[in-house]
Amino acid sequence: MICAGCGGELGRPERVGRRDTCPRCGVDLRSCRHCRFHDPTLADACREPQAERVVDKTRGNFCDFFAPAASAPLAASPGPEAARAALD
Repeated sequence: MICAGCGGELGRPERVGRRDTCPRCGVDLRSCRHCRFHDPTLADACREPQAERVVDKTRGNFCDFFAPAASAPLAASPGPEAARAALD
């Protein structure tokens, strides 16, 4: 699992609790951004059709369908400054 906040490697946690945070940056780990169903290109940003809508994708939540993402989350892509620098 990769942290969506700092990009740090978190290993393969067996279970992620609602109050668990990244030891490096402190972001909530049981959030939509860390879930394997998270897809910011969709209307509700979730590929699980039965999941209830979550407004704040960065905060911990009680979603029953949460499953830790194995790779870096889609929302952790570099910002526009990095893209401009790469073009230059």
